[in-house]
Amino acid sequence: MDLRSLIRTIPDFPKPGIQYRDITTLLQDAGGLREAVQQLAAPYRDNPPDAVAALDARGFIFGGAVAVELGCGFVPIRKKGKLPGETIGRDYDLEYGSATLELHTHGRGQGERILLIDDLIATGGTALAGLALLRDVGAEVIGAGFLVDLPDLGGKAKLEAEGIPVRALVAFEGH
Repeated sequence: MDLRSLIRTIPDFPKPGIQYRDITTLLQDAGGLREAVQQLAAPYRDNPPDAVAALDARGFIFGGAVAVELGCGFVPIRKKGKLPGETIGRDYDLEYGSATLELHTHGRGQGERILLIDDLIATGGTALAGLALLRDVGAEVIGAGFLVDLPDLGGKAKLEAEGIPVRALVAFEGH
């Protein structure tokens, strides 16, 4: 199945010159969504992780489904202030500022094998913050998976430089 054809491009959103890769069209296609989840899970079927961690918010769509597909737990990495209880946080840079991701300090962590999932990797800031949080609690991140990679922005290469194997199902050149 050609997943790329199920992702529409919206020119000049959210500002002129940006080519926005809209995954909602893929999400609305049952076969496309199923195929994306199966492809993200495929490299880990024979040796599944202890849990899948996913990044707020669209990463939850794929991360939860991949966790079910692999028969393992799910760890949400949320935007600041969204998780109850004790958390740790990491700041990261956005195109127009910065933000903070948080992870619960209880539950998953020390020595566990974790797969990191998000919908898209661009500059890598969000994924690197998620990676740092997981490492902060003693987890071993065994890989990262993304539906879309924007290779010109370098995020995938930054994760790979951290020793993380990265799988992206579709790449779009440009911004």
